[in-house]
Amino acid sequence: MNYVIRLKNCAFFARHGVHDEEERMGQRFYVDAELAVEVEDAVELDRIEGTVDYGAAFRVIEEIVTGQRRYLIEALACDIARTLCERFAPVTQAVITVRKPNAPVNGVLDHVEVTIAWPQ
Repeated sequence: MNYVIRLKNCAFFARHGVHDEEERMGQRFYVDAELAVEVEDAVELDRIEGTVDYGAAFRVIEEIVTGQRRYLIEALACDIARTLCERFAPVTQAVITVRKPNAPVNGVLDHVEVTIAWPQ
């Protein structure tokens, strides 16, 4: 059986960005994760074993976003996608969107966002 798990608008405070001020001050980042999942009989048996615990997936995302500083949100999204695929065997693809509302842009905008799929 194939299905999709979506974690929408996960919010974290972190210090990513190219500029020193972004590291010093930090800001909120928002992550959406779309996980393509392929399982044998976990759904029919109504058991968490053999599928993806989305609480555990959230913790993996949190660990990455609040961990090591990255200059690019592209690199952050790629690290999240790759790690989710590695840690959860039933995940066949992870599509990750990272939003940065306070991007250092000389203009008015809601946010900058990047979406990366792994594997492509």
